Amino acid sequence: MCRQIKLVILSEFISVLLSGSISAQTTPTAGSVSEAKHSIVVSLSHRKIALLENGKLKKIYVVAIGKKSTPSPIGTFTIVSRLSNPTYAHRGRVVAPGPDNPVGTRWMGLSVKGYGIHGTNAPRSIGKAESHGCIRMAKADLEELFGAVRIGDQVQIIGEPNAETAEFFGNGRQTGETATTTVETAAAEETTPKSAPTALAVTPLGQ
Repeated sequence: MCRQIKLVILSEFISVLLSGSISAQTTPTAGSVSEAKHSIVVSLSHRKIALLENGKLKKIYVVAIGKKSTPSPIGTFTIVSRLSNPTYAHRGRVVAPGPDNPVGTRWMGLSVKGYGIHGTNAPRSIGKAESHGCIRMAKADLEELFGAVRIGDQVQIIGEPNAETAEFFGNGRQTGETATTTVETAAAEETTPKSAPTALAVTPLGQ
């Protein structure tokens, strides 16, 4: 009896397949899923970076900014280069990738020539106004941010506090030498780095 039931079910299933009533299921390709859009807001008054994902705050990092004599540029820029383990070259001085490299393990060049977001061989400068104009980050923070952004992403550097900086960083400003600790959002993190050129030279004006 069971054998007869199985045969009937199999026969009906084959009939349905032949009639085209069951459509094949396809797995979405990687290109069919839209990639999250990232942008960066830098508040010089707070000495912090906000990473935005699809316009919403994802994470905040403490950074070092330009000192008074060599201030960081203010304006809206884009990331024009992404380098992993860059070679530093400035005024005849060349430093290979490694712990002594002034720009650290990653370089995100901005559309204002000579300036970028990078690491440092002076980690105690993070949270202070001590750079030559570039935005410095701690190694772990830098590599995490590097993995999230890509060429063409927007970077907005804001000098004085406004409504946008208040939304992300609060109403206060950093007036002392050292900024507060890193504040994280509850958003999930994606730390898988995208491919980038390695061991290429950068010549920053404001490291």
